[in-house]
Amino acid sequence: MDKPTSFQTYEDRSDPSTVAARLQALRMELTARGLDGFVVPHSDMHQNEYLPANAERLAWLTSFTGSAGAAVVLADKAAIFVDGRYTLQVRAQTDTSLFEPRDLVAEGPQGWLPDHLPQGAKLGFDPWLTTANGAASLRHAAERAGASLVACDTNPIDTVWTDRPAAPSGKAVPHAMNLAGEDSAAKRARVAAALRKNHVDAAVITLCDSVCWLFNIRGTDLPHTPFVLALAILHADGSADLFLDENKRSPELIAHLGDGVRLAPASDFTTALDELNGKTVLADPGTAAFAIFDRLGKAGAKVKNGPDPCQLPKACKNPLEIEGTRKAHIRDGAALSRFLGWFAREAPNGDLTEIAAAEALEGFRRATNYLSDLSFDSISGAGSNGAIVHYRVTRSTNAPILNNQMFLIDSGAQYPDGTTDVTRTVIVGTPTPEMRDRFTRVLKGHIALATARFPEGTIGMQLDSFARRPLWEAGLDYDHGTGHGVGSYLSVHEGPQNISKRPVSQPLMPGMICSNEPGYYKTGEYGIRIENLVVVTEPKPMPDGERPMMGFETITLAPIDLNLVEPGLLTDAERIWLNAYHARVLETLRPLVDEETRAWLETATRAV
Repeated sequence: MDKPTSFQTYEDRSDPSTVAARLQALRMELTARGLDGFVVPHSDMHQNEYLPANAERLAWLTSFTGSAGAAVVLADKAAIFVDGRYTLQVRAQTDTSLFEPRDLVAEGPQGWLPDHLPQGAKLGFDPWLTTANGAASLRHAAERAGASLVACDTNPIDTVWTDRPAAPSGKAVPHAMNLAGEDSAAKRARVAAALRKNHVDAAVITLCDSVCWLFNIRGTDLPHTPFVLALAILHADGSADLFLDENKRSPELIAHLGDGVRLAPASDFTTALDELNGKTVLADPGTAAFAIFDRLGKAGAKVKNGPDPCQLPKACKNPLEIEGTRKAHIRDGAALSRFLGWFAREAPNGDLTEIAAAEALEGFRRATNYLSDLSFDSISGAGSNGAIVHYRVTRSTNAPILNNQMFLIDSGAQYPDGTTDVTRTVIVGTPTPEMRDRFTRVLKGHIALATARFPEGTIGMQLDSFARRPLWEAGLDYDHGTGHGVGSYLSVHEGPQNISKRPVSQPLMPGMICSNEPGYYKTGEYGIRIENLVVVTEPKPMPDGERPMMGFETITLAPIDLNLVEPGLLTDAERIWLNAYHARVLETLRPLVDEETRAWLETATRAV
């Protein structure tokens, strides 16, 4: 996840042989503390998806390096919980004789504990790594077992992790107005007005994307995500306390923040919570640590549960942010097209591997001279590896890309003006009729969502089946969401919006950026995913309609492999959309690529 050539090294950071000794050390520490068990989430105090090295406690203990998961360690047994993306990875990376793999979504620690936690046991947890809602679920599970939940003053893993890395110390840097589109004072005033309307004196902000958005700052504390690790308290008068250590500050930053922001070291955060006694304080129980709620309660504050007040305004991008992300996607589309043209020439020779392809794509992105980082570790999967939804190639798994085989590349970039996330599936050689059928059904679902029209108040779950219907008609489906939110030079995965089977209550709103990524995966053979990013458009009147409708503007620009399309399965409307999309790709990107890529692009975007 760091340089040399790229921000990912392709080394397998897991080592199952370390698990036994580390598990034994943790159990000895738990015994010394009078605890019978301990919960280890994949999280830090900000609930980040990507973690700094010093917060990778789950990976240190279990050797599992996925981006989501949890473990429970008891005196005589232990379990590790992962979702469907990591079912194969966890078995390869950890010692399953010591950690039993379980389902994070269907069961989770809260479902497993009542049947395995001994009566009278004391189950420890880190109150800074567990949200208030998460702690409530754990407490309920422990009580069902006749046990108790104990908040630990310090994390027992930190005691036995003798070579734990230091905390990141990158500088916080201003995010320029020509990229942000609204200055921090205006954002703080806007959010503060909402606090006053709801009779709230202050809001505790713990999510890094909210802090970075609110203060128009960015950082380098995490891989792939331009966050600075910081906490904030926003007051109803629009002033704020930003908790940021001295080594992260600069004269430029202080001038950027202005008089309305009081800077304090991170160690002063808990004292600042104490000073909110007697005030009504908003905190999000789904994202803020249990320790914050506990401290506020003991300080005599009146805690009001509610969503992070920055998440929704952050998700609804302003016109300058949308214009920036369009430019970023054009730049990225040119780089991706150069890669796809290169891949079409090189792959039939049989010399390419998954790593070689991923490195080549990153090289084309770096050649733009705008790339800050990848937005995640590229998913570069040949053949059966493409069927592993979040496959991460390492030097030990690096597979050759063979003839008559599908290749899936899911990748993205962080540019100062926008974040990209795009997946293309291509064929090397000749596809089977089944491959063409499945690919075309995925494409039909992609088009159905891209062309959807929907009224204000529509949530993502109501649109999710648009993308699945062509697969359902053939008795097929996929087990991941159809769309997630995307930030503006922030996280590639952001809320509160979502397009999936999950009943997320947040309606889609103009300016939100979402992914459109239906797929199909045949275990052991191949995977298919077609992903573009889209922006939710303003409501517009419909001809002869009774109410205005919103829709999606597709902003990703890159060819979709026509060699995998079965034209007979497309309706006239779907064919018109595909041809129009490819005409736009060609018109936009042709001036930005070299002559060799241009010739390939003209063929790749031919009318169907």
